[in-house]
Amino acid sequence: MERSSNSYVTTLPLSQADQLKKVLIDQGCEIARPPHTLFSAKKKGLTCTLYESGKLVIQGKELDAFIEFVLEPEILGHCDYTYAELKIDQTPHIGIDESGKGDFFGPLCIAGVYASGPDILKLHQLGVRDSKTMTANNIRKLSAAIRKDFAHHIVKINPAKYNELHQKFGNLNHLLAWGHATTIENLVEATGCREVTIDQFAAEHVVLTALKRKNLEVALSQRHRAEEDLVVAAASILARQMFVDSLDKLSEEYGIKLPKGASSVVIEAAKQLVRKFGTEVLPKIAKTHFKTMQAVL
Repeated sequence: MERSSNSYVTTLPLSQADQLKKVLIDQGCEIARPPHTLFSAKKKGLTCTLYESGKLVIQGKELDAFIEFVLEPEILGHCDYTYAELKIDQTPHIGIDESGKGDFFGPLCIAGVYASGPDILKLHQLGVRDSKTMTANNIRKLSAAIRKDFAHHIVKINPAKYNELHQKFGNLNHLLAWGHATTIENLVEATGCREVTIDQFAAEHVVLTALKRKNLEVALSQRHRAEEDLVVAAASILARQMFVDSLDKLSEEYGIKLPKGASSVVIEAAKQLVRKFGTEVLPKIAKTHFKTMQAVL
């Protein structure tokens, strides 16, 4: 592997050439075949050329994003480029992250993972990263590996309970803080670790207050983009997989595919559910304080 500020060179097994070509076409690239190449793919900001020798050259201002979000997770299966300069903190700690807070349908899932020393390096070797940058297939595989080998805890707040708690707490941040504190409490009890890192979602005092209510003292680090921490990233993977699995189960139960997010597609799916089951179905499957609710009704 060779890298510079605007190019990346590696070797790709020729058996993966067709797979890479398909991915590049899906990314909107135009395909050509200059001499001595299997193909060259181009779009604005990105050029990928695979030579007959297996040498792969990637250039352009979109190079980093393509390698991190597409090439490594979908083709290469390792993160040598993305993590080449990563300084891994091996201090034992708990990482917390959540999934589902921006999705109209489905639960809010808050996950925590504990890791230390060599186990944090193992997360790196597994290819753990922020779940928002990973494919569904990789999230599923890594979630199983993390559950198997790492201390973890997940708080899943299904829609009916979520709506009840949201009304009780008065806003989403206080509900999130309660979920974070509950996850932290369980992992502190299980591991004895009191070093905790979370992705900051509100003013620092919000989570600290929730912890104080549980008489729980920890060394809490609240950071923006905390998913850059491998243990927080592992938690993000568990939270995301739990959310996706739960949404799939709800879709199966009600016979209508429930989309992620809060878009016009989500609104249409909600209207179908109302036509089929009546408005009383919504608190069972959706977060009713969302503005999406007004568009549905």
